[in-house]
Amino acid sequence: MRSSIIAHIDMDAFFAAVEQRDHPELLGKPVVVGADPKKGRGRGVVSTASYEARVYGIHSAMPISKAYRLCPHAVFLPGSMKKYSKVSNQIFDIFYDFTPEIEPISVDEAFLDLTGSFHFYKTPYNTCVALKERIKKETRLTASVGIAPVKMAAKIASDLCKPDGLLEIKEGGLLDFLWPLKIEKLWGVGPKTKETLNRMKIETIGDIARTPLEILRNRFGENGEHLYSLANGIDPRQVVLEEEAKSVSNEHTFERDTADKDEIYRTLLYLSEKVSRRLRKDNLKGKTLTVKIRLADFKTYTRAFTYPERTNFTDTIYRKAKEVFDGFYKSGMKVRLLGVRLSHFNDPYVQENLFEDEKNVRLEKIHRAVDSVKNRFGEDAIRHGFPKSID
Repeated sequence: MRSSIIAHIDMDAFFAAVEQRDHPELLGKPVVVGADPKKGRGRGVVSTASYEARVYGIHSAMPISKAYRLCPHAVFLPGSMKKYSKVSNQIFDIFYDFTPEIEPISVDEAFLDLTGSFHFYKTPYNTCVALKERIKKETRLTASVGIAPVKMAAKIASDLCKPDGLLEIKEGGLLDFLWPLKIEKLWGVGPKTKETLNRMKIETIGDIARTPLEILRNRFGENGEHLYSLANGIDPRQVVLEEEAKSVSNEHTFERDTADKDEIYRTLLYLSEKVSRRLRKDNLKGKTLTVKIRLADFKTYTRAFTYPERTNFTDTIYRKAKEVFDGFYKSGMKVRLLGVRLSHFNDPYVQENLFEDEKNVRLEKIHRAVDSVKNRFGEDAIRHGFPKSID
């Protein structure tokens, strides 16, 4: 059985790089794309930091207030997902010129299976050189690429060769590449797992590979077996083609941590409206609702519910999101962020019930009418009424 050839492509500081490309006066300057820092009092997080900003210790997902403290003279930008999505589509069009087997990870990252398509350029390495050159020529942006026989190693390779790098790991050298690396390079090794492994005198991926499987299984359960396999270069996960969206979600970070139930409910309603409208715009209905709750201490929790039938109705989403939140909430809790997500799509708008009741048909027409008003007159042209909470 022939070995797979998998490439992991990751654009370099994507959002910030697009801004520097479009605004040459930003070249060479620390650029941070994300929430408004409000001179160190801002909420939200960093989306992307340019390499000049990373010198100061700024990185993605860092609180924007901390980023400001680390580098107050950085250029802070709100960003434009519309612009980034347009560039992303351009990049993915290039990917499809090299292989149809693509697994998108985000707007600026993907796995490509080159096993059956590298022969035009003779070698996988030459293929990825050509791919990088196309991206640079057509978008004036750089990408880092890792090539390996397994996904896990391809991802590690692209991380290690940033920025604008290309690193190929061949099957015969896979373990020589993996074993000297620190354990945190492996998928699934977070801070807590790292701490536990370090207490076991396990520092490198090679140390994991040399640890008896039974010891790892006893300590970590199924995850111990997973770590053992990865450390020995075994990763059966294939490139999974993504033909449709996995989920539709919206989030909101409060200006101040809040325990105000009315404010929380209003936000859940607003997020439910946003998700509902986006679902209809893409002709989708979701079956699984997930509510994301981040508290004042930055601890983040998710609670999920699966509907008996798929939906994209605002009221249906909001009522259950409110119920899920109430089941989680304890008196005095202060909430920093809320999110609402719908997932578990099947074929768009496949009617699950051939005898759909008239009420749903009427609701569908009402939602579509509201969408039309908003499309013409703006988001605030018509809003759901909001009842006060009853304690």
